Amino acid sequence: MEHLDPQYLAEIARQIGFVSAVLAGFCAAFLGTLIGIRSESRAASWTISTATLSAVSFVCAVIASTKLVVVLHPAAPKGAAAAAGSARIVFALSFILGLYSLLAAIALTGWVRSRRMGIVTTVLALAGAIVASWLI
Repeated sequence: MEHLDPQYLAEIARQIGFVSAVLAGFCAAFLGTLIGIRSESRAASWTISTATLSAVSFVCAVIASTKLVVVLHPAAPKGAAAAAGSARIVFALSFILGLYSLLAAIALTGWVRSRRMGIVTTVLALAGAIVASWLI
C-alpha cells in the first residue's frame, strides 16, 4: 500500500464516508420499495439481494471511514495509527463492493418489470460501472 499523508487520507475518508452514508440511505429506501412490490420472480429476489448487499457494504464503509478519521486525528493516541491499515482495507473494499452491487441492483431492477426495461437498465448500469471503474 502506498503511504499517504494522514491528513490527506482522513479527508478522503470523510468525503467517501459521507457519500457512503447517503448511498446507504438510498439503498435502504430502494430496498424497502423492492420488498413492498411483493413480486415472487427470480429477478425481484436477485434485485433485493444485491440491494441488501449494497446497503450493508455502504454501512460498513461508513463505520470504517469513521474509524479511519478517528485513528488518523493528530490528537489520537500513538498506538491508534496502527489500526489505520485494516480500516483502510475494509473501507476501500466495502465502498467498492457497495458501489458495484448498487449498480447491479439498478441493472436488475428493470428485469422485474419487462425484458425491454431490463435491457435498458442493464446497459445503463454497465455504462455506469465502466465510468466508475475508469474513475477509480
